[in-house]
Amino acid sequence: MFWVNGQPSEAISLTDRSFQYGDGCFTTMLTREGRIENWSAHQSRMERCLTLLNIDQPNWNQVQDWLKKAALTSPKGGLRLNITRGEGGRGYSCYGVSNINIVISHFAYPAQYKTWGEHGIELGVCHYQLGLNPHLAGHKHNNRLEQILAKQDIDSQGFFDGIVTDLQGHIVETTMANIFWIKEGSLYTPSLTNSGVAGVVREALLKKAKEKQLPINMGSFKLPALLNAEEVFITNSICEIVPVTKIKDKLFPVGPATREFQENYSS
Repeated sequence: MFWVNGQPSEAISLTDRSFQYGDGCFTTMLTREGRIENWSAHQSRMERCLTLLNIDQPNWNQVQDWLKKAALTSPKGGLRLNITRGEGGRGYSCYGVSNINIVISHFAYPAQYKTWGEHGIELGVCHYQLGLNPHLAGHKHNNRLEQILAKQDIDSQGFFDGIVTDLQGHIVETTMANIFWIKEGSLYTPSLTNSGVAGVVREALLKKAKEKQLPINMGSFKLPALLNAEEVFITNSICEIVPVTKIKDKLFPVGPATREFQENYSS
Protein backbone atom coordinates (compact mmCIF):
# COMPACT_ATOMS: atom_id res chain seq x y z
CA MET A 1 0.00 0.00 0.00
CA PHE A 2 1.16 3.53 -0.80
CA TRP A 3 0.59 6.94 0.76
CA VAL A 4 1.33 10.26 -0.97
CA ASN A 5 1.61 13.21 1.40
CA GLY A 6 -0.18 11.22 4.07
CA GLN A 7 -3.11 10.11 1.90
CA PRO A 8 -3.64 6.57 0.50
CA SER A 9 -2.87 6.70 -3.21
CA GLU A 10 -1.77 4.48 -6.09
CA ALA A 11 -0.72 7.38 -8.33
CA ILE A 12 1.60 10.36 -8.56
CA SER A 13 1.73 13.09 -11.19
CA LEU A 14 3.60 12.40 -14.42
CA THR A 15 5.25 15.79 -13.94
CA ASP A 16 6.80 14.73 -10.62
CA ARG A 17 10.55 15.24 -10.91
CA SER A 18 11.38 11.86 -9.42
CA PHE A 19 9.59 10.25 -12.38
CA GLN A 20 11.06 12.71 -14.86
CA TYR A 21 14.65 12.92 -13.58
CA GLY A 22 15.11 10.84 -10.42
CA ASP A 23 15.11 14.12 -8.51
CA GLY A 24 14.85 13.10 -4.85
CA CYS A 25 16.07 10.56 -2.33
CA PHE A 26 14.80 7.61 -0.34
CA THR A 27 15.48 5.31 2.56
CA THR A 28 14.27 1.83 3.48
CA MET A 29 13.60 0.98 7.12
CA LEU A 30 13.08 -2.14 9.20
CA THR A 31 10.10 -2.19 11.55
CA ARG A 32 9.51 -4.43 14.55
CA GLU A 33 5.87 -4.70 15.60
CA GLY A 34 5.27 -1.26 14.10
CA ARG A 35 8.35 0.41 15.63
CA ILE A 36 10.89 1.89 13.21
CA GLU A 37 14.47 0.76 13.78
CA ASN A 38 17.17 3.48 13.71
CA TRP A 39 14.72 6.20 12.74
CA SER A 40 16.98 9.07 13.81
CA ALA A 41 19.81 7.75 11.61
CA HIS A 42 17.46 7.36 8.62
CA GLN A 43 16.17 10.89 9.11
CA SER A 44 19.70 12.31 9.37
CA ARG A 45 20.75 10.55 6.18
CA MET A 46 17.70 11.88 4.34
CA GLU A 47 18.36 15.38 5.66
CA ARG A 48 21.94 15.27 4.36
CA CYS A 49 20.86 14.17 0.89
CA LEU A 50 18.03 16.71 0.68
CA THR A 51 20.49 19.44 1.69
CA LEU A 52 22.94 18.33 -1.00
CA LEU A 53 20.18 18.36 -3.64
CA ASN A 54 18.79 21.71 -2.40
CA ILE A 55 15.37 20.16 -1.79
CA ASP A 56 13.22 21.59 1.00
CA GLN A 57 13.14 19.65 4.25
CA PRO A 58 9.72 18.26 5.20
CA ASN A 59 8.02 18.58 8.57
CA TRP A 60 9.82 15.62 10.08
CA ASN A 61 7.36 15.21 12.95
CA GLN A 62 4.57 14.88 10.38
CA VAL A 63 6.61 12.41 8.32
CA GLN A 64 7.32 10.28 11.38
CA ASP A 65 3.62 10.25 12.25
CA TRP A 66 2.72 9.12 8.71
CA LEU A 67 5.37 6.40 8.86
CA LYS A 68 4.07 5.09 12.16
CA LYS A 69 0.56 4.86 10.72
CA ALA A 70 1.85 3.04 7.63
CA ALA A 71 4.06 0.55 9.51
CA LEU A 72 3.03 -3.09 9.60
CA THR A 73 2.41 -4.52 13.07
CA SER A 74 4.02 -7.89 12.22
CA PRO A 75 7.18 -8.98 14.11
CA LYS A 76 9.27 -7.62 11.24
CA GLY A 77 8.34 -5.52 8.23
CA GLY A 78 9.66 -2.85 5.94
CA LEU A 79 8.93 0.80 5.20
CA ARG A 80 10.16 2.91 2.31
CA LEU A 81 10.23 6.71 2.45
CA ASN A 82 10.75 8.61 -0.80
CA ILE A 83 10.91 12.41 -0.98
CA THR A 84 10.83 14.12 -4.37
CA ARG A 85 11.44 17.74 -5.24
CA GLY A 86 7.85 18.03 -6.43
CA GLU A 87 6.07 18.65 -9.72
CA GLY A 88 6.92 20.90 -12.66
CA GLY A 89 9.95 22.79 -13.79
CA ARG A 90 11.28 23.17 -17.32
CA GLY A 91 13.85 20.54 -18.28
CA TYR A 92 16.52 20.17 -15.60
CA SER A 93 15.75 23.58 -14.16
CA CYS A 94 14.08 23.65 -10.74
CA TYR A 95 12.31 26.97 -11.34
CA GLY A 96 8.56 26.69 -10.99
CA VAL A 97 8.62 23.42 -9.08
CA SER A 98 5.79 22.90 -6.59
CA ASN A 99 6.06 21.60 -3.05
CA ILE A 100 7.88 18.37 -2.25
CA ASN A 101 6.05 15.05 -2.51
CA ILE A 102 6.41 12.47 0.26
CA VAL A 103 5.70 8.89 -0.75
CA ILE A 104 5.52 6.08 1.83
CA SER A 105 4.99 2.36 1.28
CA HIS A 106 5.20 -0.75 3.43
CA PHE A 107 6.16 -4.31 2.57
CA ALA A 108 6.42 -7.73 4.20
CA TYR A 109 9.75 -8.87 5.61
CA PRO A 110 11.48 -11.07 3.00
CA ALA A 111 11.38 -14.64 4.30
CA GLN A 112 14.83 -15.54 2.94
CA TYR A 113 16.56 -12.93 5.09
CA LYS A 114 16.08 -15.02 8.23
CA THR A 115 17.77 -17.99 6.54
CA TRP A 116 20.58 -15.80 5.28
CA GLY A 117 21.18 -14.39 8.75
CA GLU A 118 21.46 -17.86 10.23
CA HIS A 119 23.34 -19.73 7.51
CA GLY A 120 24.94 -17.07 5.32
CA ILE A 121 24.91 -16.22 1.63
CA GLU A 122 27.17 -16.89 -1.34
CA LEU A 123 28.20 -13.84 -3.37
CA GLY A 124 29.02 -13.51 -7.03
CA VAL A 125 31.21 -10.78 -8.52
CA CYS A 126 29.63 -8.26 -10.89
CA HIS A 127 31.21 -7.61 -14.27
CA TYR A 128 29.45 -4.23 -14.30
CA GLN A 129 31.44 -1.53 -12.47
CA LEU A 130 30.25 1.66 -10.79
CA GLY A 131 31.34 5.05 -12.02
CA LEU A 132 33.20 7.56 -9.85
CA ASN A 133 30.94 10.32 -8.55
CA PRO A 134 32.32 11.84 -5.34
CA HIS A 135 29.67 14.60 -5.26
CA LEU A 136 26.82 12.09 -4.82
CA ALA A 137 28.77 9.21 -3.24
CA GLY A 138 27.27 7.88 -0.03
CA HIS A 139 23.80 9.28 -0.74
CA LYS A 140 20.72 7.20 -1.55
CA HIS A 141 19.34 9.45 -4.28
CA ASN A 142 16.61 8.32 -6.66
CA ASN A 143 18.93 7.73 -9.64
CA ARG A 144 19.60 3.99 -9.28
CA LEU A 145 20.32 2.93 -12.88
CA GLU A 146 23.83 1.75 -12.01
CA GLN A 147 22.44 -0.48 -9.27
CA ILE A 148 19.79 -1.86 -11.64
CA LEU A 149 22.47 -2.78 -14.18
CA ALA A 150 24.58 -4.39 -11.47
CA LYS A 151 21.60 -6.40 -10.20
CA GLN A 152 20.76 -7.56 -13.72
CA ASP A 153 24.36 -8.69 -14.07
CA ILE A 154 24.35 -10.68 -10.82
CA ASP A 155 20.89 -12.13 -11.52
CA SER A 156 22.16 -13.43 -14.87
CA GLN A 157 24.99 -15.19 -13.01
CA GLY A 158 22.48 -16.99 -10.79
CA PHE A 159 23.31 -15.26 -7.49
CA PHE A 160 21.05 -13.37 -5.08
CA ASP A 161 23.75 -10.76 -4.50
CA GLY A 162 27.23 -9.92 -5.62
CA ILE A 163 30.25 -7.68 -5.07
CA VAL A 164 30.40 -4.47 -7.09
CA THR A 165 33.67 -2.68 -7.83
CA ASP A 166 34.28 0.77 -9.27
CA LEU A 167 35.99 1.61 -12.58
CA GLN A 168 39.38 1.33 -10.87
CA GLY A 169 38.63 -2.18 -9.59
CA HIS A 170 38.14 -1.15 -5.96
CA ILE A 171 35.42 -2.91 -3.95
CA VAL A 172 32.51 -0.58 -3.21
CA GLU A 173 29.59 -2.65 -1.88
CA THR A 174 27.25 -5.40 -3.05
CA THR A 175 24.18 -4.91 -5.21
CA MET A 176 22.05 -4.54 -2.05
CA ALA A 177 24.33 -4.02 0.94
CA ASN A 178 27.54 -2.70 2.43
CA ILE A 179 30.37 -5.18 2.94
CA PHE A 180 32.81 -5.83 5.82
CA TRP A 181 35.50 -8.36 6.55
CA ILE A 182 37.72 -9.43 9.42
CA LYS A 183 41.46 -10.06 9.10
CA GLU A 184 43.88 -10.54 12.00
CA GLY A 185 41.59 -8.91 14.54
CA SER A 186 40.80 -5.82 12.43
CA LEU A 187 37.62 -4.75 10.69
CA TYR A 188 37.82 -3.75 7.03
CA THR A 189 35.28 -1.94 4.86
CA PRO A 190 35.53 0.09 1.64
CA SER A 191 35.65 3.86 1.70
CA LEU A 192 32.60 5.35 -0.01
CA THR A 193 34.13 8.65 -1.04
CA ASN A 194 33.76 8.03 -4.79
CA SER A 195 30.87 5.55 -5.15
CA GLY A 196 28.28 3.61 -3.20
CA VAL A 197 25.68 4.14 -0.49
CA ALA A 198 26.50 4.76 3.18
CA GLY A 199 24.00 2.47 4.90
CA VAL A 200 22.43 3.11 8.29
CA VAL A 201 23.47 -0.31 9.64
CA ARG A 202 27.00 0.34 8.34
CA GLU A 203 27.08 3.53 10.39
CA ALA A 204 25.77 1.77 13.51
CA LEU A 205 28.24 -1.10 13.13
CA LEU A 206 31.23 1.22 12.75
CA LYS A 207 30.11 3.00 15.91
CA LYS A 208 29.95 -0.33 17.76
CA ALA A 209 33.40 -1.28 16.50
CA LYS A 210 34.85 1.99 17.80
CA GLU A 211 33.20 1.44 21.18
CA LYS A 212 34.79 -2.02 21.31
CA GLN A 213 38.13 -0.46 20.28
CA LEU A 214 38.28 -2.82 17.33
CA PRO A 215 40.80 -1.53 14.76
CA ILE A 216 38.98 -0.23 11.67
CA ASN A 217 40.56 -0.05 8.22
CA MET A 218 38.49 1.99 5.78
CA GLY A 219 40.05 2.49 2.39
CA SER A 220 40.49 1.32 -1.21
CA PHE A 221 40.69 -2.47 -1.53
CA LYS A 222 40.68 -4.80 -4.50
CA LEU A 223 39.19 -8.28 -4.62
CA PRO A 224 42.33 -10.21 -3.51
CA ALA A 225 42.26 -8.36 -0.15
CA LEU A 226 38.69 -9.51 0.43
CA LEU A 227 39.41 -13.09 -0.63
CA ASN A 228 42.22 -13.12 1.95
CA ALA A 229 39.77 -12.38 4.79
CA GLU A 230 38.95 -14.65 7.73
CA GLU A 231 35.27 -13.63 7.95
CA VAL A 232 33.04 -11.64 5.60
CA PHE A 233 29.56 -10.20 6.15
CA ILE A 234 27.16 -7.75 4.52
CA THR A 235 24.75 -5.22 6.05
CA ASN A 236 21.63 -3.34 5.14
CA SER A 237 18.66 -1.97 7.04
CA ILE A 238 16.30 -4.86 6.28
CA CYS A 239 18.53 -7.96 6.41
CA GLU A 240 20.74 -6.28 9.07
CA ILE A 241 23.92 -8.42 9.27
CA VAL A 242 24.35 -11.46 6.99
CA PRO A 243 27.42 -13.74 6.96
CA VAL A 244 29.08 -14.47 3.62
CA THR A 245 30.05 -18.12 3.18
CA LYS A 246 31.55 -18.15 -0.32
CA ILE A 247 32.97 -15.77 -2.95
CA LYS A 248 34.20 -17.37 -6.15
CA ASP A 249 35.98 -20.54 -4.99
CA LYS A 250 36.87 -19.19 -1.54
CA LEU A 251 34.87 -20.50 1.42
CA PHE A 252 34.45 -18.44 4.60
CA PRO A 253 33.33 -19.64 8.03
CA VAL A 254 30.54 -17.90 9.89
CA GLY A 255 32.98 -16.66 12.51
CA PRO A 256 32.74 -15.34 16.06
CA ALA A 257 33.16 -11.66 15.13
CA THR A 258 30.24 -11.84 12.70
CA ARG A 259 28.04 -13.55 15.29
CA GLU A 260 28.99 -10.99 17.92
CA PHE A 261 28.07 -8.12 15.62
CA GLN A 262 24.75 -9.81 14.85
CA GLU A 263 23.98 -10.16 18.56
CA ASN A 264 25.14 -6.75 19.72
CA TYR A 265 24.93 -4.09 16.99
CA SER A 266 21.38 -2.99 17.81
CA SER A 267 21.69 -3.34 21.57
